[in-house]
Amino acid sequence: MKLTQHTLRLTLTEPLRISRSTMTARDAVCLTLEHDGSSGHGEAVTSHFYGLDTPTLQRLAVRTGERLARFADPETALHALRAGELDEPGTPAAMTAATESALLDLVGKRTATPVHRILGAAAAPRTATARTISLTSPGVAAAQARALSRAGFSVIKIKAGDRDHATDLDRVRAVRAAAPAARLLLDPNGAWSEARARALLPRFAELGVEAVEQPLAPGDPEALARLAARSPVPVIADEDAVTYEDARRLAGRVHGINVKLAKCGGVHAALRIAVLLEGSGTDLMLGCLTASTLGIAPAVHLGDRARWTDLDGHLLLAHDPWTGIGGADGFVAAAERPGLGVHPRSEARIGSAAP
Repeated sequence: MKLTQHTLRLTLTEPLRISRSTMTARDAVCLTLEHDGSSGHGEAVTSHFYGLDTPTLQRLAVRTGERLARFADPETALHALRAGELDEPGTPAAMTAATESALLDLVGKRTATPVHRILGAAAAPRTATARTISLTSPGVAAAQARALSRAGFSVIKIKAGDRDHATDLDRVRAVRAAAPAARLLLDPNGAWSEARARALLPRFAELGVEAVEQPLAPGDPEALARLAARSPVPVIADEDAVTYEDARRLAGRVHGINVKLAKCGGVHAALRIAVLLEGSGTDLMLGCLTASTLGIAPAVHLGDRARWTDLDGHLLLAHDPWTGIGGADGFVAAAERPGLGVHPRSEARIGSAAP
């Protein structure tokens, strides 16, 4: 097997402002794995929060290619990856997820099987996805919510954590008025203290917020569990629930866990967490980083397993180099095509770079 990589710049349609940063673009390292005339693809994106820059991802891709070359076929390599025998110790979860994506895509194409069937689902998942509104003025947020509602979005995620907490409330109030039928999720990205969260959450509950993601700064999961026990709004752990062990410690103590393939290590790791949460009282949320359709697609094949789906990263891009999962109408859907079911747009240069 031969692995090549290609780096693309993903520019957002407009800046995404959250409580800790503002993002306008990020790089995506696309992996293309070739074997016996077929190819599979995966994607890892840069992330300041997770300490992944472009040179780091490129170096990791080279080392991954060297290890994959030792395997006779992708099926054997996929088994080794899931057994923890492919990656070097300390390999970031994002690279593991991208490698698994390429292997699943390739195995699916070789066997004419969609990825969701490889993962045990009989039908192709189709699920309503949340669409994010960043830290912006209440007026702009209302206009965006109105447009999203008209386009078919039934779930809207609103960023919070403004220095002026009244503005957060005004933003949610404006979105609620503009899209009265929408399910509202709130995401302060860890901006609040425990005391501030206790004071604000009853007010957001009055506005019909369905759940809040990671209201407290990550690093103190016990505080998050304490807050969840008394919160009038369901609390979803995100940055405090990265690994399987993180999820195990919080299962039954928070209302939800946001599983992102780039932070847990791919679909196999996500499925382990999903099984762990069954019957615990903690529901699964599927989230993502801002990425192309290729980066989002593996999670879409898990869409039927989640209570909340937030897979809109590709919808934030000015130009998505891949297509195949939809989303513009408020729904993301896996295809019945072999592998991931995605393909590059005609003008995208995929798989043309040197290893």
